[in-house]
Amino acid sequence: MNTTTTIRRDRLFIASCCALAVSAVAFAVIGDILGTLKAQFILSNLQVGYIGGAAVWGFTVSILIFGPLCDTLGMRFLLRAAVICHITGVIVMIAASGFWMLFWGALILSLGNGLVEAACNPLVATLYPDNKTVKLNQFHVWWPAGIVLGGLASYAMNGLGFGSWQLRLGLILIPAVIYGFLMVRETFPQTESRQAGVSFGEMIKSTLTTPLFLLMLFAMFITASIELGPNRWIPAVLESGGIPGILVLVWISGLMAVLRLWASGPLVKRLSPIGILVTSTALTSIGLLWLSYAQTGAVAFASATVFGLGICFIWPTMLGFVSERIPRSGAMGLALMGGAGMGIVGLVAAPMLGNIADEIAHERFVPQETVAYLQEAGLLLRAERDMVPADQQADVTNAIGLIDNVLAQYETSGELPEVETANAYRAIIGSGVEGPIVQEAQAALGPAENYGGRLSFRYLVPLGLLVTLIFGFIYASDRRRGGYEARVEAAAADMRR
Repeated sequence: MNTTTTIRRDRLFIASCCALAVSAVAFAVIGDILGTLKAQFILSNLQVGYIGGAAVWGFTVSILIFGPLCDTLGMRFLLRAAVICHITGVIVMIAASGFWMLFWGALILSLGNGLVEAACNPLVATLYPDNKTVKLNQFHVWWPAGIVLGGLASYAMNGLGFGSWQLRLGLILIPAVIYGFLMVRETFPQTESRQAGVSFGEMIKSTLTTPLFLLMLFAMFITASIELGPNRWIPAVLESGGIPGILVLVWISGLMAVLRLWASGPLVKRLSPIGILVTSTALTSIGLLWLSYAQTGAVAFASATVFGLGICFIWPTMLGFVSERIPRSGAMGLALMGGAGMGIVGLVAAPMLGNIADEIAHERFVPQETVAYLQEAGLLLRAERDMVPADQQADVTNAIGLIDNVLAQYETSGELPEVETANAYRAIIGSGVEGPIVQEAQAALGPAENYGGRLSFRYLVPLGLLVTLIFGFIYASDRRRGGYEARVEAAAADMRR
């Protein structure tokens, strides 16, 4: 690697870890406040899925645009742009008055996350060319570690009475300021592919015309979906069943952080990267299936442990595998892999799980009982409307309107409308009125949302088994050709030419 004494490798690595922690804190905090946003702004699970998804798939937009240009623009430029996006996204979300501002704020925030990934993955690979998979795993420690820190801080603020979602969202700014300060004066190396003289055309050829890369790109669609899709929903789904979902997510993330820090090196030597992927995806499938049955705290934490063991090494090992086996894909290859993963989660997996949850949860509403309850609730809310404070009257009026809409549709079709029924319950809970009417709404809505959310995880299990078979095929192919280690040496020699 062409470097000078002015390039402080360890300081850049630490700053990169802080930058990744911003993405993780954002993931944890937004996951923790989705239930609050749903109640305050009367959002369906599908809308919440789009907000949670925007906080992910914006990553794809920036990494696919700027990742291939990393050699030209430079890693310092991308990271400065990331700081701007992180600060702007938080401000827009805090100032939100409805769905669209929440959506756009989450999207801008996610653009910053993508810029971090576009710059830091090739930065780490360049700083440690002979130890890529291990160092990428150690760098990606700060995804779960950031979730732990952000999740615990958000949970503690809520418990101490500082639980407004705006204040919790402001936690994202802390690591953003830290990594901006650490990197502002540092000298950055050229990317590894640029040092090796790999042209933009060669990177395109190595990515878009290499069968192994295309297969791994397809696999990334699946592995990201079975990892980040459920993680986005775990807090909200479990909390609707009375289980502290954010603590379950913190447990998963803490487990991942410890294992990535201490176990990645020995596992890579013992199993090989592709062996890790076979084992990980199999465990993830088992964990997802078990999570779909988690109705108690004990089962939730036990199944989350299996799930956490499964997803722990998948993302960084996918990146390390591509960087080692297809080294001339360079920054573009890493950008496409990261972009594919985040894009599928934000645009497909997170909304899909929300939509499945809406459909399954709706099955738990018994029409006759629901209609009787909504008729009674409508009468009580009309009687209470003039008695609540003026600033709550709009919420009560909104709840009455949603109730009337559901009852009108039921009278016309004989069926409860799918999304509007749950929204009516949410509006009653968020109306500010106290008493048995709200308790009944919570007693009906919570179990339904928990049931729908848990069963949505089960739909991902076949995908996990499919990608296990794909990695198993590659593993068997490597064994026939002499093993993974020999092929890594060949790849490294190719990059050093």
